[in-house]
Amino acid sequence: MPMEFINQNILLISLVVVSAGSLLWPLFSRPSGNSVSPGEATQLINREDAHVVDVREPDEFAGGHLPEAINVPVSKLTERIGELEKFKGKPVILCCASGMRSNKACGELQKLGFDKLYNLAGGVDAWVGAGYPIKKGGKKK
Repeated sequence: MPMEFINQNILLISLVVVSAGSLLWPLFSRPSGNSVSPGEATQLINREDAHVVDVREPDEFAGGHLPEAINVPVSKLTERIGELEKFKGKPVILCCASGMRSNKACGELQKLGFDKLYNLAGGVDAWVGAGYPIKKGGKKK
């Protein structure tokens, strides 16, 4: 009897499972770093000399990035960690287009001993949306 119910209602059951997963996803995908707004990021840059690391791919970075940001794609983070070692113990703001890749990068850098990490909430899109300047071109490494 229970198998018959499941077989007859598989689409409905699937919909319930997917909906429940979507609702619970934010609970399990907490940001690895402290999430900061564009305004808070600006304060960190101005007051605490925070460094900005853009983890998007080089072509995305060249299309527009935060001023003074360096580009270390999340896919190359572990192999280029030597470039970031000098930032240990200092505030580091990680950003990408929307905040997803930079959240992943925060988690990876935390495991490597970085402790003052901040994830730009909403990424470069939120930065631009807040009216802050971006710099185009250049593939600053």
